[in-house]
Amino acid sequence: MTASQLPPQAYERPLTGAPTPAPVSGDPFAEFTREVAHRQLISWMGAWADLPPRMILDISPIWAGTAPILADAGHDVVQTLPDLAYAPLMPDRGPADGAIRHVTADPCDFTWLAPASVDGIVAEGQVLSDRLATEETLRELVRALRPGGRILLSVDSLVLGLARLAEQQRWAELADAPSADVVVVPRADGTLGRCFWPAQLRASLEEVGLDVEWVRPRTVLSRATVERTLTGKGNREELLAAEMLLACEREDDAVGSQLVAAAFKR
Repeated sequence: MTASQLPPQAYERPLTGAPTPAPVSGDPFAEFTREVAHRQLISWMGAWADLPPRMILDISPIWAGTAPILADAGHDVVQTLPDLAYAPLMPDRGPADGAIRHVTADPCDFTWLAPASVDGIVAEGQVLSDRLATEETLRELVRALRPGGRILLSVDSLVLGLARLAEQQRWAELADAPSADVVVVPRADGTLGRCFWPAQLRASLEEVGLDVEWVRPRTVLSRATVERTLTGKGNREELLAAEMLLACEREDDAVGSQLVAAAFKR
């Protein structure tokens, strides 16, 4: 499937559900985490470095900034938009620049995707935590992957979920959460988000027929460490390199507010 072969109805689907909110602008730790996410995306693309451009579906929130990175690497990108109102702000890019084609789609329904139509899927910005029936969404996405196709995704970690429950003084839920099969936690804005332990995320991916390459914390360094380093004389590049290395060393560890996973279709 090329971007021009997407079904017309994909442009007409209404917005349902609430998208993950963007990080707070001006927050040094949030900005640092976003930079880490971009470097993890570039590292993930490294497996295709010697191959022709891939067709990649990007269902990440717009603020995640993933589509331009994918296109700049030469891939053809289909990026979903939550509403037609975003279209004037997100113009398509032609092949000469790294093609990006935008479609509007129901964020909880990917049945419009043709089977085995894309080589890769990027679901950053914890977008799959917005889908409480995460496995059902993953099944639809896996159906669209070609054999050998790969997916990169991030979700809210249970560490974040437990912190939210504590802030809300939901003590009974807090006590039960670590042993629950599915943990859904209210956010400050009233929406719900699903949270995962590393083993739970790995199991969900395997359940839908994916082979897991790795599950890692997005960040290992604490907010205090990052803010102290960045406001002092610390080197930002060295800090980013250290974070990338630590995340690789701490695979399957429940650390930080987000988990990142890479998997491929058998």
